[in-house]
Amino acid sequence: MTDLTISVAAAEFGRDMETCYRTIGDLIDRARARDSRLLVLPEACLGGYLPSLGGDTESEEARRRRLRSLPPALTLGGPELRRIAAMAGDLVVTLGFCEADGEDRYNAAVTLTGDGVLGSYRKVHQPLGENLCYTAGSQFRAFDTPIGRMGMQICYDKAFPEAARALALDGAEIVTSLSAWPTARTATAERLEDDRWTQRFDIFDRARAVENQVVWIASNQAGTFGSLRFVCSAKIVGPGGDVLATTGTEPGLATATVDVEHALELARGGGMYNLRDRRPEIYDSVVARHGVVGQPPVPEGLATAHA
Repeated sequence: MTDLTISVAAAEFGRDMETCYRTIGDLIDRARARDSRLLVLPEACLGGYLPSLGGDTESEEARRRRLRSLPPALTLGGPELRRIAAMAGDLVVTLGFCEADGEDRYNAAVTLTGDGVLGSYRKVHQPLGENLCYTAGSQFRAFDTPIGRMGMQICYDKAFPEAARALALDGAEIVTSLSAWPTARTATAERLEDDRWTQRFDIFDRARAVENQVVWIASNQAGTFGSLRFVCSAKIVGPGGDVLATTGTEPGLATATVDVEHALELARGGGMYNLRDRRPEIYDSVVARHGVVGQPPVPEGLATAHA
């Protein structure tokens, strides 16, 4: 048995890069003080997220303002990530940033140590006009690290069971889900605990863990940025769907110690091994036969953007 101590953050990040570095440095110090070997930071923690989300309620003026207020675009080999790697040392750190690749920008995540980048990912699923700001990624792939085989996804990806399943089938034992997940835009609640999107966030995290029988680590932004208010709720979920540690709806650092191999054996060894008991030959025929059911009309602005 080998215990792994994991920390995950709900923290606030904006455009000022030096403030981002200080916040990341503080979280690394706190995680290291807890003997953590893995620290998971939020989506877009180097330079912040978008100031608003689009969709059918967004005015043209708001859309143009959003496109003028993008986060800094960084490269995998650039000085910004090298600076984080130097801070990380032997700690495995997963974080989100805006990645530049030629003229394209991606909502991206990276896992690194002081030795360099272990794995990178570009967000596949794009909500509410995010496609106006980022190019979509095209694959889910697990990768090996000093603490085990991992996979990454970002925010809206967690709403799609196929995303987590693809990582689990590629051997990921630990999946990190980085978010800048805001409160609901309509029928808002005063208390974050009562917010519909907070509840949705928590349901997705537990469901993705238990259906794939993996250790699931969900980070999130905190506070506010532009018109967005984030729900926090960073957490570590075991392969049985049990929440091992959470920040709740407050900023903070949640920490848990898990024997990952043993936890997976317990979840998968009781006769219900979800990855083994799949019937993909049946699913394939259903997927091939059906398109999108009950699809609402696409708003004119988004239809143009997709064209």
